[in-house]
Amino acid sequence: MKNIAKIVLAAWILLSAIPGYAQQSTIKKSKMKHKKILFVLSSANKAGTTGEATGTWIEEFSSPYYYLLAKGADITIATPAGGAAPVDPKSQQPAYVTESVKKFNSDKAARQQLNNTRKLADINPADYDAVFYPGGHGPTWDLPQNEISISIIESFYAQGKPVALVCHGPAALVNTKAPNGEPLVKGKKVSAFTNSEEQAGQTTAFVPFPLEDRLKELGALYQRGADWQPFAVADGALITGQNPASATEVAELLYQALSK
Repeated sequence: MKNIAKIVLAAWILLSAIPGYAQQSTIKKSKMKHKKILFVLSSANKAGTTGEATGTWIEEFSSPYYYLLAKGADITIATPAGGAAPVDPKSQQPAYVTESVKKFNSDKAARQQLNNTRKLADINPADYDAVFYPGGHGPTWDLPQNEISISIIESFYAQGKPVALVCHGPAALVNTKAPNGEPLVKGKKVSAFTNSEEQAGQTTAFVPFPLEDRLKELGALYQRGADWQPFAVADGALITGQNPASATEVAELLYQALSK
């Protein structure tokens, strides 16, 4: 056994001396851990009730985006229409600009990626290990009825691939079905933007339905923390968060799910 160990060690030393071999080996190992995550954002730029500008709440994109990039994830951004993903202008007001938003605003590559999203119809779900839905009022207008988005969520969930959504992102769940044909959220712990947060923010007129109420109507075991405080919950492959402050927590749960 000692002789075999010596032979193996000698072979490794010889191979390591070959230019690039050790580096290639490290790259192969890193690729084994590489995860591809699809970010699905809204294409809606106006609230259907008021006509006010809307879109993605930028913090809910930027904080999980940078968190998951730092973990080595390969991120693709897609929207129903492709091209530029609308950003809610209110989310760029000074009071809401977090460190991750500042980083995004100075990150030319990230901004270019957000301005040139892939069309959802051109996405092959089999290429991805997980999907993440940021919120903002935009997703409540175009994602609940988007058949491609619905299909992606249903197929990922059925395969045990993590489906993560935050704030108003869970609006994309309201027309999805579990493999048994029942609402996907039925009997599952789900969080999302609360009625009280919507009321406090005076934004009840910006959404087609109260998201908390709709999830409860579908049989979800609605979960929540204090208003405006981080809160996220995982129920199997389904991961959801309550509000903008919860976006990083959702990303952390997603990372944990992918690391298993």
